[in-house]
Amino acid sequence: MSASQSGEERYIRKRLRRAAAVSLAFCLCRIFPVRKGKVVLWTLEGKGGFACSPKYIALELLRRNREEGSAWKLYWIAGGTAASAGRAEFPPEITLVRDTFWSRVWHLSTAQFWVGNTRTPLGTKKRRGTCYLMAWHGSIALKPIGLYRGEKFSRIARLVSEADSKLIDIALSGSRWCTRMWRKGLLYDGRIEETGNPRCDVLLAGAAEKRRQLRDAYGIPQDAEICLYAPTFRGGSQSTLRSVDAAPISLDLAGLLDALEKRFGGTWYLFLRLHPQLAAALEHMPLPEKLGAAGGPLAGRIVDVTGRPDMAEIMAATDCLITDYSTVIFEGFMTGQPGFIYADDFDAYTADRGTLMFAADEIPFPVARTNSELFRHIQTFDAGQYKTRCAQFKERMGMVDDGSASRRAADIMEKIARGESVG
Repeated sequence: MSASQSGEERYIRKRLRRAAAVSLAFCLCRIFPVRKGKVVLWTLEGKGGFACSPKYIALELLRRNREEGSAWKLYWIAGGTAASAGRAEFPPEITLVRDTFWSRVWHLSTAQFWVGNTRTPLGTKKRRGTCYLMAWHGSIALKPIGLYRGEKFSRIARLVSEADSKLIDIALSGSRWCTRMWRKGLLYDGRIEETGNPRCDVLLAGAAEKRRQLRDAYGIPQDAEICLYAPTFRGGSQSTLRSVDAAPISLDLAGLLDALEKRFGGTWYLFLRLHPQLAAALEHMPLPEKLGAAGGPLAGRIVDVTGRPDMAEIMAATDCLITDYSTVIFEGFMTGQPGFIYADDFDAYTADRGTLMFAADEIPFPVARTNSELFRHIQTFDAGQYKTRCAQFKERMGMVDDGSASRRAADIMEKIARGESVG
């Protein structure tokens, strides 16, 4: 056995011992009753803020409380970034729950519904009378997940995935493609409802408002154009403790804005949004702050929005999206904005992560490996051809998002709460 295998074995045994203690705690909390109408929500294993699909499901439930006399009681598990943000980003009707061990166990044990976008901790137990809705944080994607990673899918990741998937009652899907992919991607063989992705509702029904709000929030003229650069995180195989690679940004941001202005006209600003898992490493990550600093060549035109929890509302406010392997490009294009892929570390990334889910000619987004190639794609961008390719891609994927996914998810919850069958 190699040193790396030995280290993985020790790590797995440690995680399993901890899981046994977690399971015991859940069993002890069964002396408390399940509270009808209690919903516990979380994002990014409790470390994310008020964002993603759980946010939009929560907002729909709160609307029903106000306008229809429903009696949902919402609790949000908040740790890390979400905890440090305090109450500011959450509606006052949502009870913020610190992500401590006993707090998490007690609230999950007494909830009628769980709504999350990532896995529960290994050892979590779900009671009869509790329904778990999985609103996964990804959708159609380039980077492989689950069994699609092949030998790159670590043993501990598989254990966590299998354990959590056994707890899920309903997984939400935004397309026929995801419905098929979830089987191997999430290691899940249970019920799937094609509701659409609740987080995408704002892209289809709230973009105009978010365009105005975010420009006001960052002092950007209302008639200015904004490009969002949102690279995903780099991490190891996750066979032991998860790591995040805070590599320097290689994209030429000044050149990017210049290329956008030459092709599309107007004055362009850049939103830089790093993956939430990079937030903790942000202060150690080499960022091109000087470009946007006072006196710099792009003074005031580069805005770091990494601390803003909701990626969907950021995409709703922007006019162009650039990423590498993130699923966001398959959602941001719902607004009609151009999307470009900049993947300068393609060989290294696929060697670590596994073969991508699509070849470059299968998606509507131009793929570049260098700055010059990206700028060439921008300069030769054909809006009509892009629109046609996007429409064909949506049809081929069987995408169902129409701005009403949150309503459909809440309808499912209400039926279950009333004891009615779903579907």
